[in-house]
Amino acid sequence: MSFRHSMHCRTEGIRPIEPVRWRSLEGIAGVFWVAEGRPGATGYYLSPDPRIVVFFNDVSSHIRMCNHEGRPPSQYRPMTRAIYVPAGVPLWTDFTGMHRFSHLDLHVHRDRMLRFLAPSLGRSAAHAALRRPAEIADVGPVETLATLLVKELSDPARHGVYCESLVGSIASALLDIPMETAETASGATESRRLTEAQMDRLIARIDAEGGRRLTVAQMAATVGLSESWFTSLFKATTGQTPLQWQLAHRIALAKQLLLSSDLTVAGIASQLGFTDQAHFTKAFRQIAAETPAAWRQARRATERER
Repeated sequence: MSFRHSMHCRTEGIRPIEPVRWRSLEGIAGVFWVAEGRPGATGYYLSPDPRIVVFFNDVSSHIRMCNHEGRPPSQYRPMTRAIYVPAGVPLWTDFTGMHRFSHLDLHVHRDRMLRFLAPSLGRSAAHAALRRPAEIADVGPVETLATLLVKELSDPARHGVYCESLVGSIASALLDIPMETAETASGATESRRLTEAQMDRLIARIDAEGGRRLTVAQMAATVGLSESWFTSLFKATTGQTPLQWQLAHRIALAKQLLLSSDLTVAGIASQLGFTDQAHFTKAFRQIAAETPAAWRQARRATERER
């Protein structure tokens, strides 16, 4: 039996530039869009069903997203290449510049998603996975699977079960399913942590931003994980929350600037993206137990004595 999704959608400044391609299956509706958004374009989406979106080109520098109405632009985060939006979770988007993009939009009835997941995970773990949003930047096999599905949307040549299996594979690759869910069957209890390469990518991203603050969502996207799973792994790896660790790293960069440059404290605060000198001083004291000015004066006095 075919499935017709019901999503409340409101857009302004976004238009399709090719005919929309779609296919309805049992509990699944797949739609492929090629569209264009102008600077300042906006969108609002709310669906009673779980939703998966896979972009076929990078949109992170052109489209921002937020799940809370009325938030300022600074609290929006870059759109990643693939996202999972749980049923009933609203999504707002805006465009920072003119951009053409293509994406696969999958609407899957909640019961259909449970049929994909419950046999392997159990109903409790499957329900939990469906409640957690997921956002990934490194789409890898998800894009390959999505490309195969778009071919069937454009020119159906196989039985619907083929499309349904592709949707199930995309969902299992994208959803935030902790590894220990699968490991418990074999009794494995190895603690999951971020790899050294992932930590290096985080540090490089912060340094590339000039020490300016990243949101947890941006940090998670940098290593290709959902926000909730990234936060859990990060705490297990470092013993700190992502924002605690990031603040310590930013203050370490501030110390380098205090010693190696003649920038004022206010200038360093601005360069590292703190709201103002007072905000920077409070954060610095929290980590270093003294003000930036006092820290610089003490370290330079020590250098002169050597």
